[in-house]
Amino acid sequence: QVQLVECGGGLVQPGGSLRLSCAASDIMVSRYAMGWYRQAPGKQRELVAQIIRDGSTNYHDSVKGRFTISRHNFKNTVYLQMNSLNPEDTAVYYCHTAPSGVWVWGQGTQVTVSS
Repeated sequence: QVQLVECGGGLVQPGGSLRLSCAASDIMVSRYAMGWYRQAPGKQRELVAQIIRDGSTNYHDSVKGRFTISRHNFKNTVYLQMNSLNPEDTAVYYCHTAPSGVWVWGQGTQVTVSS
């Protein structure tokens, strides 16, 4: 059974940085598109960043130039480096993949940006 386990969230001041990790089991992260979504209170879940099989990446306009998605094939882990964080980035962040069309989510990790 595919599982995704996130960690790395927390409380950070505006302008600060965090790195989220998503450890995958029962799939190889290099073989599937892997994404980070976020959901703020009262808002819909939105795609923040995605890395696809050939290593190319896509980003939500609001995070371009600040966030970087990457993967470590040996560790079978996907990362989201988040820099220059602002209060609008506050949300629960979820790791996602869809092997063979079946959507799989991690449990989520809270990111709070506040002074």
